[in-house]
Amino acid sequence: MKKQVFLWGGALVVGALLGMLGVAWLDHLMNFVATIYSRLFQLLAVPTIVLAVITTLASFGKQRETRRIFVRTITYTLLTTFAAALVGMLLYIAIAPGNLSLGANPSTTAEQTAAVESLAADTPTSYSDHILSVIPNNIVRPFLEGNALTLILLAFVIGIGISRMPESERKDVLVKGLQGLQELLFMLIRWLIWTLPVGIVAFAAQLSAQVTAGVVIDSLGKYVAVIIGGNAIQFFIVLPLFLLARGINPLKTFSAMSPAVLMALFTKSSAATLPVTMESAEKRNGVSPRVARFVLPICTTINMNGCAAFILVTSLFVMQNSGMAITLPTMILWLFIAVFSAIGNAGVPMGCYFLTLSLMTGIGGDIAIMGIILPIYTIIDMLETAENVWSDSCVCAMTDRDLRTSQE
Repeated sequence: MKKQVFLWGGALVVGALLGMLGVAWLDHLMNFVATIYSRLFQLLAVPTIVLAVITTLASFGKQRETRRIFVRTITYTLLTTFAAALVGMLLYIAIAPGNLSLGANPSTTAEQTAAVESLAADTPTSYSDHILSVIPNNIVRPFLEGNALTLILLAFVIGIGISRMPESERKDVLVKGLQGLQELLFMLIRWLIWTLPVGIVAFAAQLSAQVTAGVVIDSLGKYVAVIIGGNAIQFFIVLPLFLLARGINPLKTFSAMSPAVLMALFTKSSAATLPVTMESAEKRNGVSPRVARFVLPICTTINMNGCAAFILVTSLFVMQNSGMAITLPTMILWLFIAVFSAIGNAGVPMGCYFLTLSLMTGIGGDIAIMGIILPIYTIIDMLETAENVWSDSCVCAMTDRDLRTSQE
């Protein structure tokens, strides 16, 4: 285990140094390798989500234990997500970001607005449209699009359906076939993780090249301080306190889940990171497979701590710059909007950005502000995704501890 952590850390350093060189062909090669690894993890993420939920529900659907796992997962998800949004709101009040001067560089503002308007064209115009997009009208399309929320819905229906089937040889064959596919999938995941140091070099070089090029230099000051500060407080203080309250060692848990958190940082997708998260939870953190394979796919879809904070802080920031009054009741209202919006968000790169853009478009906010945020969102997205996966890991660990305690 220590050897793997050392190897991954060395790959991170090597990649960062390669990215700083600024060699065009090397940057292109690193981008190419990073894209390959992103695609492979996304490829495995879809069947991982579906098979994990189906096999768990099919095997435990009639047992009271499954209901306890589900209730605890939802409870901890709501508590941690609400805490993340509340931290963001309190920091926003304390730091108080000022208004931006959009007239200083009209050409830049026009370019940013045009870029965001092109993104908004493909974004649902309301949150109800976002909810409707979850309801499938074609059983093949969700798999082709990798729509995690729709896949979870289908997996729930299929898993519960199998659990309610009369006990028969056909049912046994069906369940064993699905479990066999799941074991094959986990073997492929282990192979991919074995080669992951190569991917880490590429991801680190890609990030280092972006930072060197000045992607994060042009920050928005206090707004960025609120976002990053909120992520840091939730990551290093709030979530460890949740673990301590359940009698779990935060340092030990983080050490076990660090491969997944590191992978999330680079892929910017909690869904693509799911295979590593499940492997780390079971093999390194000792979580029961029946808990990890049920809780983590659900958390990947609905447990979005970083997204909740981003939606709330960014919405307040855009509304403030659009001339809308930001009162305490308004903040509290948007606190709940942010929490429930984050729960419905997809665990994919830029998912929070598109959802916030949809909300701001719906209330007539100045989307030029979203255009100014866009160039630095890459870094924000990385931090949020790492926080989301860490939160998923905490919810999984707490749920597993609760079940073990109730059985003693």
